[in-house]
Amino acid sequence: MQCPVPTLEKSFSLRVDLSKPLELGEGRAGQRRIIPIIGGVASGPDITGEVLNLGADWQTIFADGAVHLDTRYALETHDGAVIEIVNVGARHGPADVMARLAAGEDVDPASYYMRTAARLETGDKRYAWLNHTLFVCAGIRRASAVEIDYYKVL
Repeated sequence: MQCPVPTLEKSFSLRVDLSKPLELGEGRAGQRRIIPIIGGVASGPDITGEVLNLGADWQTIFADGAVHLDTRYALETHDGAVIEIVNVGARHGPADVMARLAAGEDVDPASYYMRTAARLETGDKRYAWLNHTLFVCAGIRRASAVEIDYYKVL
């Protein structure tokens, strides 16, 4: 008997608007920064709505330029449900590409890796399925926003 092979199905996309990073300096594992999340938009077959002006990305930048992403934020759906999102992952690539991203340039997303795993939670019964679904994501870093596609693991 063989285990079922998971498949992915696009659930929604987010554009997450970001404020100026707060630089904390060198921490235990690397350079630390907090990037406030100030809004955005959710669109897709499963969820539409607005990213709330609430939350942040607590990043660790390692010596090789790779970034550990650790975000917590919320969105409100078009029909009034509030959904918490915790998203953890990694962004890395060639040194010149990472430097261009850090400078706020738009860079071809195929030239770097930005993937995350997300946990969504809500008390709204209409979206209770989110509490029991795994999501994987692919992202693009922009100068003042992040674009993220959320895929349900089926």
